Amino acid sequence: MDGLSEFLGRVWWLFLLRGIAAILFGVAAFVWPAPTLTILIFLFGAFVLVDGVFGLVHAIRYRRQLRRWGLLALEGVLGIAIGALTFSAPGITAFALLMLIAAWAIVSGVLRIVVAVQVRKLIRGEWLLVAGGVFSILFGVLLVMLPQIGILTVVWLIAFYAILLGALFVFLALQMRRAASRVSYA
Repeated sequence: MDGLSEFLGRVWWLFLLRGIAAILFGVAAFVWPAPTLTILIFLFGAFVLVDGVFGLVHAIRYRRQLRRWGLLALEGVLGIAIGALTFSAPGITAFALLMLIAAWAIVSGVLRIVVAVQVRKLIRGEWLLVAGGVFSILFGVLLVMLPQIGILTVVWLIAFYAILLGALFVFLALQMRRAASRVSYA
């Protein structure tokens, strides 16, 4: 088993956890659409903070196996910073929250596409990272272009985005696990 295949076999579960966290966040947002903006801020802050911690730990822990681990670390740091900001200033306006979410979605989408290009020859299903990245960018642009939409619509958009992105990550994790086990049996 080559180094990257071994690496994918060890880290697939991180993508699975990130996907499950995103799906749980999305379901919670659909189930409770009427909570206050403060609750939405805390849910979003927790989601982005946890995702950022997992991403940063993943990048640092496996930096020797990744040529450009700094991109994954940057995505993790961005998530941690946005998550910490939402907890330290929960009274921010809905517009500011929308712009934070939009910026995070756009930047993390671009970084996911870059990572997908880097691993395209090593795993099957890298298009899922590209799809997740494109979806993140489109979601962020939508929030920038339509800030006047109602908060309930934003909650539903965020929920839909989180569930779809989470499902993509779960599927990618399973593909990574299958790829690693195929290589180990060869």
